[in-house]
Amino acid sequence: MENLSAIIEAILFVSGDPVRVDALAHAMNLTTSELDEALSALADHLALENRGIQLNRSGETVFLSICPRYAKQVEDFLQPLQKQPLSQAVLETLSIIAYRQPVTKGDIEAVRGVKCDYSVQSLLNKGFIEECGRRETLGRPILYGTTDKFLQHFGMETLADLPKVDLAKAEGEIGV
Repeated sequence: MENLSAIIEAILFVSGDPVRVDALAHAMNLTTSELDEALSALADHLALENRGIQLNRSGETVFLSICPRYAKQVEDFLQPLQKQPLSQAVLETLSIIAYRQPVTKGDIEAVRGVKCDYSVQSLLNKGFIEECGRRETLGRPILYGTTDKFLQHFGMETLADLPKVDLAKAEGEIGV
């Protein structure tokens, strides 16, 4: 039974999402009562070992989550990662995307005058921008646009909430 519990733990860990109990039983060639027994053993093992995760059931699904008693420490660890300020280069890249979307890296580089690979990748990783298609030109470059997470982060409901900027005048001031 211990080996079975370890297999279930591994499956739930890798899944990351709630797993239907009937699908798990079918995949493991178990009856639902055998799976219920294994799930109970896993839950007991995690609790007895004072582990940082726990087994949860919700309706007909089962999943792993952090133990509530460790939530504060996990939040403290993750908070600084989420609140890291955006660098000047990343902010410049983001503003070009926000005002001119959809845009390609080439469009951004033409405005900034420098490569933007790092900035674009950083914004993709943070979820502020996303690929939104391809331009119908030679090479079919990727087009980028902002996401709902971008709007939420900067406290906007729509792109219409962006501050008004005269792009032609701004480009003239920076020599583009």
